[in-house]
Amino acid sequence: MVSLRFPFSFSQPPTPKPPNASTSSSFSTSATTACSVAAVCGAGIAAGLALSQTPANPLYGNAFSSLLSNLLLNTSHFSPMWGSLSLSGSSASVAEPKTGMSFPSVLKDSQRLLGIGLRKKAVLGLKNIDVYAFGVYADDGDIKKVLTEKYGALSAAELKEKKELREDLMESDVSMTIRLQIVYGRLSIQSVRSAFQESVGNRLRKFGGPNNKELLERFTSQFKDEYKIPRGSIIDLSRDQGYVLRTTIDGQEVGSIQSKPLCRSIIDLYIGDEPFDQKAKEDVQKNLAHVLQK
Repeated sequence: MVSLRFPFSFSQPPTPKPPNASTSSSFSTSATTACSVAAVCGAGIAAGLALSQTPANPLYGNAFSSLLSNLLLNTSHFSPMWGSLSLSGSSASVAEPKTGMSFPSVLKDSQRLLGIGLRKKAVLGLKNIDVYAFGVYADDGDIKKVLTEKYGALSAAELKEKKELREDLMESDVSMTIRLQIVYGRLSIQSVRSAFQESVGNRLRKFGGPNNKELLERFTSQFKDEYKIPRGSIIDLSRDQGYVLRTTIDGQEVGSIQSKPLCRSIIDLYIGDEPFDQKAKEDVQKNLAHVLQK
């Protein structure tokens, strides 16, 4: 059994203030006391309530997170939460707020969720469609092993402003996974292949030089026409030790390529200087700082 502490610090819309908050002062003290006792006594029951799965709590769509939210006894604002999870049977997850796509807090026993975001694409220059939600994961132990010597003495506030921290994460041999969950139900595998040819191709020219057409073709050819990707399908792009990019579609491995420039190009799409989702990149930076401060 492995236990990890990790921050649930992800961007989300503010929670609206209860409409009757200004009229409750006459009984606030007794109510707070009663609620505190009830929250502790009812912890076991609250963890099983289906209420935690409702759209009213889109970011923490699991019973564990709902319980923590109730124990805070404060609905007027959001504060980053820290949870201690036992991975022996935990199914804790975090949802992308707009689409509701849910991402496990931990992959492969040790890869921690650092940020979630949304890939959008303009159609005819007029309308943006939500193509897929994505989650960025990195191995907890690898982060500390590779980055602590350089950044361990810095405060969390300093780390959040260090652009070099993300650069070193992308350049290093830290095990990472970019998980894509398809949102647009009419997306074809041919469209995915074409999009990667453009976006990854641009990054490969930046990080690997102009002579990478064969490498790009090896990567994009993994997305064969026979693969179907309806809404909810999962594509994992994982950087394994030794700069091996491993691609899986709905749990089935479709290929692996050893290439540092290719790994860097993929990760740069999501946390580089021009990411698909700026908020996701900022969340990765903040949560990476939290890992190094543990």
